[in-house]
Amino acid sequence: MKVSRARLSDLEGLVELFNSYRMFYHQMSDKVGARQYLEDRLSHDESVIFVAIQDDVYAGFTQMYPSFSSVYMERIWKLNDLYVSSHARNRGTGQMLLDAAKAHAEQTNAKFLILETDRDNIQAQSLYERNGYRKEESVFHYTLHFR
Repeated sequence: MKVSRARLSDLEGLVELFNSYRMFYHQMSDKVGARQYLEDRLSHDESVIFVAIQDDVYAGFTQMYPSFSSVYMERIWKLNDLYVSSHARNRGTGQMLLDAAKAHAEQTNAKFLILETDRDNIQAQSLYERNGYRKEESVFHYTLHFR
């Protein structure tokens, strides 16, 4: 298994993973939209994506978005997406992707790396907690939906 930062040349392999990831979160399949979305992020350097590839098969990805903390006056990263295809689960793929995200955050001198997951995604929560992520009890997250 090899993990590396995604480039435009990884787009086709990423589209399949990204589409499956979105469907995991109850979205309709939209490979055209997924392709455009990922191409925009990669072309404009708006996110950092790491891909896990084994034997030329895309096995998983993680996508991080840059942000900043006004309170700490430092860079932070939001690990927004982490997905491992069913054939690559329980083989350390998720761990390798988390390690790549952590290394990138450290290399860019970030204050911290944040993520969120659904309450019922127990498998992911277990992975995150094994890696030192803690559930924040001291803050509330609010969302204002427009559509």
